[in-house]
Amino acid sequence: MNLSHRLDKLPPYLFVEINRKIAEKRAQGVDIISFAIGDPDLPTPPYIIEKLCQAAHNPVNHRYPETSGLPELCQAIAHWYQKRFGIGLDPSKEVLPLIGSKEGIGHISFCLLDPGDIVLVPDPGYPVYFTSALLAGGEPYFMPLIEENNFLPNLEAIPVKVLKKAKLLWLNYPNNPTGAVADIEFFKKAVQFAKKHTLAICHDAPYTEVAFDGYQPPSFLQTPEAREVAIEFHSLSKTYNMTGWRIGMAVGNARMIDALFRFKSNLDSGIPQAIQEAAIEALNSSQESVAKLRGIYQCRRDKLVNALSDIGLHALKPKAGFYIWTKVPDGYSSMGFTAELLDKANVAVTPGIGYGNAGEGYIRLSLTLSDDRLDEGIKRLLSWNKTI
Repeated sequence: MNLSHRLDKLPPYLFVEINRKIAEKRAQGVDIISFAIGDPDLPTPPYIIEKLCQAAHNPVNHRYPETSGLPELCQAIAHWYQKRFGIGLDPSKEVLPLIGSKEGIGHISFCLLDPGDIVLVPDPGYPVYFTSALLAGGEPYFMPLIEENNFLPNLEAIPVKVLKKAKLLWLNYPNNPTGAVADIEFFKKAVQFAKKHTLAICHDAPYTEVAFDGYQPPSFLQTPEAREVAIEFHSLSKTYNMTGWRIGMAVGNARMIDALFRFKSNLDSGIPQAIQEAAIEALNSSQESVAKLRGIYQCRRDKLVNALSDIGLHALKPKAGFYIWTKVPDGYSSMGFTAELLDKANVAVTPGIGYGNAGEGYIRLSLTLSDDRLDEGIKRLLSWNKTI
């Protein structure tokens, strides 16, 4: 049996050795505090769960769903965008529910790229941006996100020969892994850049509702002329602690939305309708649970940033998202420092190199662990500092 050569294009899993060490330690009974996983520890709000349970008893929801999603869900998504961002979307043409935003992010490359086309990818960045491009026959061009430029890509530095073959530009703000944010002025530049070079823009925005100190991240679609060139991916995962429910959405440019729908309709049968009804409940709710969630993450952010400062690490205090991006101490690589914390403090973090070459010299810590585990993790970090 021969496997597809597409799989040969995928890079090796960088964290295999780290994960092996974690598994080995846990098998020995060692308690590992993990700051590595970006999966909310808090439960889905009860009113959403109750709606799911009610919907699950309805026999109508036991049948195949439609790829396009329930019209009521598309309307709820459009209504939420109107309330939150002041954006008017046509729910029948500019909204598409997804089986989690990762699914849409992975499939959009097949809708926009032909073999040999170039995709402009942030570095560091979410790996699916470039792996989906590789699987679709595209070629990634990595745009370095550096601290001196507030982790925004320098679009003007992209070579002309690259732009001649480029079809797609990926953006992600609030950013994973750096925690950086972008304003409308930057988005305006990106839109004009895309129009000049005939690019499509995909903006990944799952963290807009996890923001601190009164800051409200904008949607890319608030930018004038954005819908001429762009779609935005969003998700209920981070906003309502629904990562395991697998429901998100793509909104924006009608032609791109239709292309993604046509591709998906040949591969999946849509989101289970009971989950869609629960999502409608979440989007149409008062959003009090979201405000409470922000407060919890803000307290965790402040506590962890202060602790990292106490051990001499330059931790960036994010305005949004639930990650802390911090430089490693002098003399360490990101993988080396990750191994050091695991070996000597039984603390797991994510090495920055895992998000691209420009992530070297940093580690990412997630705020998605309970307060008692966070406190224990901080205690271990402080103890590690005393041993060096």
